[in-house]
Amino acid sequence: MKTLEYYMSLPYRAEIIPDPAEGGFVLRFPDLQGCLTQGETMEAVLRNAADAKETWLRAALEDGLRIPEPDSPEDYSGQFKLRLPKSLHRSLALHAREEGISMNQYCLYLLSRNDALCQRQ
Repeated sequence: MKTLEYYMSLPYRAEIIPDPAEGGFVLRFPDLQGCLTQGETMEAVLRNAADAKETWLRAALEDGLRIPEPDSPEDYSGQFKLRLPKSLHRSLALHAREEGISMNQYCLYLLSRNDALCQRQ
């Protein structure tokens, strides 16, 4: 059985978001659903983060809930296979050729651009 100390030592990713409605900042741990805290300043929200994580983990352990472990960049190869309609394949290849780049580079550009747009929402 894994302990509180074990989970506290793991490098969970934290996201800090300005809170325009209330002021200050909100910090959440995306891998620990519902684990968040707030603070009036960046320093305050960072101070509160460890306490929020510990409280969340302690409650999950007491309730016997499954606690997800953070993933790491080593968990991803950077490659995946994608099947697409022939018409889309042709369109992507033609646009890549117009740009003077490989289709792989063109698709990476499109995915990166769309991912950046989604993260702003």
